[in-house]
Amino acid sequence: MVGTFRPRRLASAALLGALALGLAACGGEYPNSTFNHNTDFNADIDALWDKLLFWGTIVFIGVEAGLVYTIFRFRRRPGGATPKQVHGNTALEITWTAIPAVILILIAIPTVRTIFKTQAKAAPDALQVEVIGHQWWWEFRYPQYGITTANELYLPNGRTVNFQLKTVDVLHSFWIPQMGGKRDLISNRTNYLWFTPNKDLGTKAWNGFCAEFCGPSHANMKLRAYTVTPQEFEQWTAHQKQPAIFPALAAAPASAAGTAAVAPVPSGAGATPVVLAANQAGGPAAATDSAAPAAAPVPVWAFPREKLESEFGYTIPTAKIPALLSYDESLLATGDAARGKDLYSKSSCIGCHAIAGTPFNMAAVGPNLTHVGTRYTIAGGLYPNDAKHLAYWIKNAPAMKPGSLMPTLGKGLTDPKTKMVVNVGGLSDADIADIVAYLQALK
Repeated sequence: MVGTFRPRRLASAALLGALALGLAACGGEYPNSTFNHNTDFNADIDALWDKLLFWGTIVFIGVEAGLVYTIFRFRRRPGGATPKQVHGNTALEITWTAIPAVILILIAIPTVRTIFKTQAKAAPDALQVEVIGHQWWWEFRYPQYGITTANELYLPNGRTVNFQLKTVDVLHSFWIPQMGGKRDLISNRTNYLWFTPNKDLGTKAWNGFCAEFCGPSHANMKLRAYTVTPQEFEQWTAHQKQPAIFPALAAAPASAAGTAAVAPVPSGAGATPVVLAANQAGGPAAATDSAAPAAAPVPVWAFPREKLESEFGYTIPTAKIPALLSYDESLLATGDAARGKDLYSKSSCIGCHAIAGTPFNMAAVGPNLTHVGTRYTIAGGLYPNDAKHLAYWIKNAPAMKPGSLMPTLGKGLTDPKTKMVVNVGGLSDADIADIVAYLQALK
């Protein structure tokens, strides 16, 4: 049986598809859209896109109109004359060669101008940020301030930021869509990218990603960027420059079990600063862990949590803990930060991480943990930085994130790389609860 062509049905399907696309395009603000003017880089690229789209649309309409005219004007008719040949018509050939050349010039001029502008060197007074890609997390260094942090990037509005992009292993690609630009991190080479967040951008949060396939956890290599006012940035850097001081609070009330309470991150510039003091009770080692004088308070400032949750929920990690993992979460309420510090200093953790102010703990293999208690994410931006997720991560990081270079530390578990059961040096659930309390106290 021969099928019949039904143009009405086809037209209805096409119209329905067009309406669906139109509705999808009107869905509101997209948190990872590049079509905005949050930075000078974005504005330049968007302006170039608009020009190319404009001229491309004109060319498309002109070419399609010519094709449609030719199809109907010179279609074959019964008894029709043979069309006139145009081969060898010099004027016509020059015309249809000149028109595309003019169009290409109109496209090339703004394109080349934008390339030269975005590839030029950053201003000499720009904020310098070293971006180092690891499998699978981001390291950020602020050499002008002596700050090293991980996965969370603070940028002052109105100030040019020059990123020096490096990788310690495979290729990665640094991308914050709403800030503009995407630049690869290439082995044995330093790439550069710079832009200036708008002065009036305000205190906002943005998603960032690795945009170059880099292994089994490529999709889990995320980052958070916070644009803040210059005053807030100075508050943040003033705290981040200080070494870790433990115990965390000068006036922290003790829990029923006698453990130090963990301070919440303050709610922005107007919040009462949390003071970290080196001379707080907690053992002789507490005072020696800090390079700061006992009388020098260190105010904590981080992106306001309530603002992050209410206005920028799309930046909060939503990854689920694998169902097969187990941990006695009731122990987290009794975690002792002082015991955790002692356990941490005797465990394999000190072979990979650095905590400024603790001389025995200056390794640089994994993320710097100096002020890890002020961060909102862990595991390369994959999980929220709370006691529950941190405990599961310490116990069995490879199960939480495929391919994680952090080994399994839970006692009695089998490490997926060595295929050996972790016994000597392994951590019990109670040990992990104490270490979690210690790390969260590092504000």
